[in-house]
Amino acid sequence: MGHTETVFGPFILTPDGLARNGKSVGVGQRGLALLHALAAADGAVGKSALMEAGWPGTIVEEGNLTVQIAALRKALGPREDGQEWIVTVPRVGYRLLKSEAPVIARAASSTPALPLLAVLPFQNIGGDPEQQYFADGVVDDIIVALSRFRSFAVVSRNSSFVYKDRPVDARVAASELGVRYLVEGSVRRAGSTLRVSAQLVDGESGTHLWSKRYEGKLEDIFAVQDEIVEGVVGVLEPEIQRAEILRSRRDRPGSTAAYDLYLRGLYAMHTTAPEDNATAFNLFERAAAMEPDNGTYLIDAAWTMAFARAMGWPGIDTSIRRQVELAHRAVEAAPRDGEVLARATMILIHGSREYDLAAVMIARAIEANPNAFWVLSCAGIYHIHCGELEQALHFFERVAELSPNDLNVAHTLTGVAHVYIAMGRYAEALSWAERSFAVNHRLSATYWMLVAGNALLGRMEVARQYLKQLLEVAPGTTLATLRAGQPGKLPDRNAHIYEGLRLAGLPEG
Repeated sequence: MGHTETVFGPFILTPDGLARNGKSVGVGQRGLALLHALAAADGAVGKSALMEAGWPGTIVEEGNLTVQIAALRKALGPREDGQEWIVTVPRVGYRLLKSEAPVIARAASSTPALPLLAVLPFQNIGGDPEQQYFADGVVDDIIVALSRFRSFAVVSRNSSFVYKDRPVDARVAASELGVRYLVEGSVRRAGSTLRVSAQLVDGESGTHLWSKRYEGKLEDIFAVQDEIVEGVVGVLEPEIQRAEILRSRRDRPGSTAAYDLYLRGLYAMHTTAPEDNATAFNLFERAAAMEPDNGTYLIDAAWTMAFARAMGWPGIDTSIRRQVELAHRAVEAAPRDGEVLARATMILIHGSREYDLAAVMIARAIEANPNAFWVLSCAGIYHIHCGELEQALHFFERVAELSPNDLNVAHTLTGVAHVYIAMGRYAEALSWAERSFAVNHRLSATYWMLVAGNALLGRMEVARQYLKQLLEVAPGTTLATLRAGQPGKLPDRNAHIYEGLRLAGLPEG
């Protein structure tokens, strides 16, 4: 093979295979060829060179390389500094980090000004020292969980714990820590009952943005701890996102900074109307032009294109080739960002129909952040079209449990309606579609469920009324435009919807 032995970290790479601390690591022949190509280089290796190394003399899609790199990263695991052994070099290819020395992070000017958050030590109400470990452990877990989200940066435990056992005004603590938001709370033991409260506070005004109390028996202490972590994580991100959007509209209406463009794009995208989706796309595209290696801006630009195509909306470029290009660039820029991976999954199943690669992407997204709204929502949608309907319901139920106040909860409710229509349970589907309609009457997919469900139950007058509204919300919708934007791996998953829409009078083309 012409390869020599290479040692990096705990690994030894030989012509015959890869070993970690003396134990064989299975990477496959193609993965082994890619590793040797990366190990032989002093810096980055271009994608074309890697594809030639892995598939010599063969023309293959770039997505095959992405799959292999993802598999190698999983087999190697993270380095001690938390980075991947194989890093993406934007607009070039990939590089193997053969040294344990950490790579210098990107300059601050190339990253968005993320809102900062601190989790203060929880008060131990009652002063029982035996309960202090629990209060501290809850905070530790919340900090770790919040650190996985891309929407905000979290102050370290050592910094926030300087406020342990001392009363402090939230605005003072926020100012001293240099943060915008605080999570604070308390723990109290009363007999065999454990009461824990938590709240999210605006550090500038001292206003409570969210609060909740949790109760459980003392013997259920770890279950209560899990509930706190999940609840805070699930509610915090949409609350911060909502506050940041409002802040952007109120305080920086004329700013051209990339992050401000991104926030304005989020606000437009949340309305789920065709014209607002087009506005969001333009804003995300401008933000990505300013920061071309920002995975969040890239994937949201691709997402708005894909969403317009799936809904059958006119107004923006819906080229599959461009969507997929942006999605791959986003994943390369942010390979461990759960939301980027989840949104990329949707583009792969709705646009390029790369179902095997999508399966890898959604698994990585769930592994990266199993509590994020869009990760769970996209996992549910993936299973509607490519997996198990029961699994789709499981993920949608988790969304409803963890993020009931998210700006996009109508997508979740409509997803449940889709599952029930695919199961032939039309009355249940209508119940969920009506709940979605009450939250957002501009979401086209909700009308699909309302029209189809009523038509399949023989309620043609009601079905036609909803069809009329659908065509007002999304003019030009036809069965052909819907089929063109939906995955085709399991055609039966949409068959009942198409039939109901046809019965109600939606034209074929």
